[in-house]
Amino acid sequence: MSNTPMAASPLTRAVLEIDEYVSGLGWDQPARLFALVDTVQLRTQEPALAAQLGLEAESETAGLTPIEQDELPSGKPLDDFLGTIAWPDAVAGCALSVERLMLPPSAEAQVPQNLSEAKLTKWVAQHPERQEVRMTVAVLRDGSRESAIRLREKDTPTEVLTGPDLVPGLAEALTATFAD
Repeated sequence: MSNTPMAASPLTRAVLEIDEYVSGLGWDQPARLFALVDTVQLRTQEPALAAQLGLEAESETAGLTPIEQDELPSGKPLDDFLGTIAWPDAVAGCALSVERLMLPPSAEAQVPQNLSEAKLTKWVAQHPERQEVRMTVAVLRDGSRESAIRLREKDTPTEVLTGPDLVPGLAEALTATFAD
């Protein structure tokens, strides 16, 4: 958490920690899924895992530890995959980091009507105002949410935008993974 503000909430710190980790891997990465576990509970209940993650010496009394999950299946739409996830009780929340192409709101009026998903994707990829972004979205069981967005053209830790409602659709999909 070298660039993470300590005054931020535990969820914001976890999102920024994940963003920093994924950023260190470079761009053009597959989507990455993380379980968020209570750090104190992890140190108490799984001391060997906490030691492996370098958490045994941390003095933090409240926080979340992101634990990367297995690679997401290729060829399966993300929303379909998210619909198959069920988390054990020890998982306090989850996060997903994914890269996408986005257009500014000013380009919405230019979108051709009645395009298939494949043709729309191609149209966006060829649009001169497209932006490559990495979105990291995290949610907790209680409904709390946080997001971090990083533009490829402004790829520095000081240019990461954070907020709870930046990617509401993805936050809702992640929240649904905790539904009974």
